[in-house]
Amino acid sequence: MIYFCPTPIGNLSDITKRTLEVLNSVDIIAAEDTRVSLKLLNNYNIKKKLISYHKFNESSQSDYIIELSKENDIAIITDAGLPGISDPGEILIRKLIEEDIEFQVLPGPNAALTALVYSGLSTEHFLFYGFLNSRSSLRKKELLELKPLKYTLIFYESPHRLKESLEDIYEVFGNRKISISRELTKFYEETVRGELSQILDNIESIKLKGEFVIVVEGKQEEDINFNISELLREKLKEGMKKSQAVKEISKEYGISKNEVYKISLEVDEDD
Repeated sequence: MIYFCPTPIGNLSDITKRTLEVLNSVDIIAAEDTRVSLKLLNNYNIKKKLISYHKFNESSQSDYIIELSKENDIAIITDAGLPGISDPGEILIRKLIEEDIEFQVLPGPNAALTALVYSGLSTEHFLFYGFLNSRSSLRKKELLELKPLKYTLIFYESPHRLKESLEDIYEVFGNRKISISRELTKFYEETVRGELSQILDNIESIKLKGEFVIVVEGKQEEDINFNISELLREKLKEGMKKSQAVKEISKEYGISKNEVYKISLEVDEDD
């Protein structure tokens, strides 16, 4: 059996009893960084054979792990959190499904959901995006695609790109409410909340250490209506029928067709 085991995102006590049972029972543990994983395993006196499984060898190592699993129980762990979520695991899971090999995913710690709850922003509907592109031009392109969405948005970011990413988010999204969490579950855990402009004005007060989770307020209704109206007008000017324009915008921006249709009633096809 291959087990995908979540590990603590900071505090080593945040590990489930079931995960400990699995780590103690398997023959091999595949770790993203064996040096990081040893700190956790030594803390719980778990002595197992370790092999590396990281983003640079994920494809080839997945085949090796599948071969090993024919005679061994294997646990997959990353440095922190759930394997496959902005961490290695997705490729292996896909191959296991393709080859009809059984596996198990254990529940546990997750930085994105922890930061979302801390943010105080809407948890009813949200989108986890993960890491934005490291290049500003491509990052802005990604943000432009996300701009019309009214869901709370969750991003991961490294400390050395935090300021630049926040500046790009502000440039594309405008002055939305935002929450930034770092060092979650650790002693120096910190969450900063406010409007983007306020946080950028005081960015020097945020210690640039540890992984960051950025939670951003979704597009507000009045702004959504304006943007969708403009998109509808553009498509109508291109000669598209209103019904087709409604369908395409609904699909492209993840907004219900009924909502786009209601907005379309205010748009004249002759505008």
